Amino acid sequence: MTRLALIDAGGANFGSVCYALERLGVTPCIVRDADGLRDAQRIILPGVGAAAPAMALLHQRGLFDALRATRVPLLGICLGMQLLFEGSDEGGVDCLGLLRGRVRKLRGGPGVRVPHMGWNTLERVRASPLLEGIDAASSAYFVHGYAAPVTADCLAACTHGERFAAMARRGNVAGAQFHPERSAAVGARLLANFLRWSGT
Repeated sequence: MTRLALIDAGGANFGSVCYALERLGVTPCIVRDADGLRDAQRIILPGVGAAAPAMALLHQRGLFDALRATRVPLLGICLGMQLLFEGSDEGGVDCLGLLRGRVRKLRGGPGVRVPHMGWNTLERVRASPLLEGIDAASSAYFVHGYAAPVTADCLAACTHGERFAAMARRGNVAGAQFHPERSAAVGARLLANFLRWSGT
């Protein structure tokens, strides 16, 4: 059976991600330090909160170097996805640098509230096994005030006042800005796809 490491970085969505995986028949191993990643075959980094304290926690627990060095499939969720990028304007912090680009605050505007909360349409940008079985123009559930740019790593985009990366992937590293654990069938399918994904 695949050993899935679920990193407990203090995010409020940690429990709901755990339950979503259990609904798929997978009991994740709860990881709070680098030693817990030693035999992992897949890693999920969930997160809700702010980038600077989350990065401080990753450094404090030795997870920064371990995540940068891992060669197994890694999925970041919400803040966890943002931490995969080179840096974030939220606290002016350097992040893991596994995906290219910098996370910036959503601008908002007339009729566009920030934070972005609720269901929104996914726009497929390029094909990926992670999107298998997810129809074009499916909707997912978002809660965030910062977002990553649409770069060559982007798998799916979304628009809330401006266009941003809803999913990204480079090598064995992938991220979802939306909450799969709150995105019904779309979220369940993404998690199921990740559990099968080889990282290539």
